[in-house]
Amino acid sequence: MRFVVVGAGGIGGWLGARLAAAGHEVALVARGAHLAALRADGLHLHSPAGDVVVRPVQASDDAAALGPADVVLLAVKTWQLPALLPALGPLIGPGTAVLTTQNGVEAPHQVARAYGRDAVLPGTAKIFAEIEAPGRIRHVGGPGLLTYGEWDDRRTDRVERLREALTGAGVAALVPDDIWAELWTKFLFVVPLGGLSAATGATTGVLRSRPGTRALLAELMGEIQAVAAAHGVVLPADVVAATLAFLDQQPAAGRTSLHRDIHSGRPSELDAWTGAVVRLAAATGTPAPRHAMLYELLAARLGQDAADRAVAGAPEDRGPAAAHN
Repeated sequence: MRFVVVGAGGIGGWLGARLAAAGHEVALVARGAHLAALRADGLHLHSPAGDVVVRPVQASDDAAALGPADVVLLAVKTWQLPALLPALGPLIGPGTAVLTTQNGVEAPHQVARAYGRDAVLPGTAKIFAEIEAPGRIRHVGGPGLLTYGEWDDRRTDRVERLREALTGAGVAALVPDDIWAELWTKFLFVVPLGGLSAATGATTGVLRSRPGTRALLAELMGEIQAVAAAHGVVLPADVVAATLAFLDQQPAAGRTSLHRDIHSGRPSELDAWTGAVVRLAAATGTPAPRHAMLYELLAARLGQDAADRAVAGAPEDRGPAAAHN
């Protein structure tokens, strides 16, 4: 298969290296020093599962130079996606699948508005990997998992061919019965923890062990469960308890990426996480007062116009798949 990886960072670099090592044609969209290193010395992946060197590498900062792909792997941050979408056109031909890996539930809708639902495979990635240096990706640990599916959960030929390609490359691939439930379940985990961590500066261990903050996490998760249901996605009845149990297994000293980005002054995913909950709740008239408060606090810190952003651009419901619930 021919893959174009848009965003050759931790997730994209890991996927690209594994697929290329398995014999697939892989091209990378990158920029700056990372792009220069890829062109000069190839893509290096350091991993507990075995190191990989891909040399030479087809890489460019211009998607139009890479041509159509069987699968476009979107591995950029949520805040990078809107500006990037217009450039994806040359990569998308008849039957091309655009697989989203962003944390959140809006990215598939953004791609679908630009290129149609038939082009989109909503997905989510679970992998601890990062750019160690230009041209070099470090996979920190864990097997890595890519979960994806068709918009309406059909088991199509392209879904199965992609699964075969991924598993053959040593990448665990899961095609669930309900991809939207998978996306919203991850959303329910990362958004409350990220927002509360960013607002308080506290570690995961502190947030889950203090009775007050643990209760607040549960309430924030409950709001997301209600918003999901309002958009046609029914999560398991015990999803909050199960997510808290999963949180209890995470490193106590951990801080979320949202916390790190906001506190270091880097662009953050606040709008795609907490802001998305506020937008999606408003679109259906579902109460989400705790998320609204967190968003206002954090947006004010960042100098954003929170009121305008909270009501603008809410994506549509999941569409035909909602009828399955």
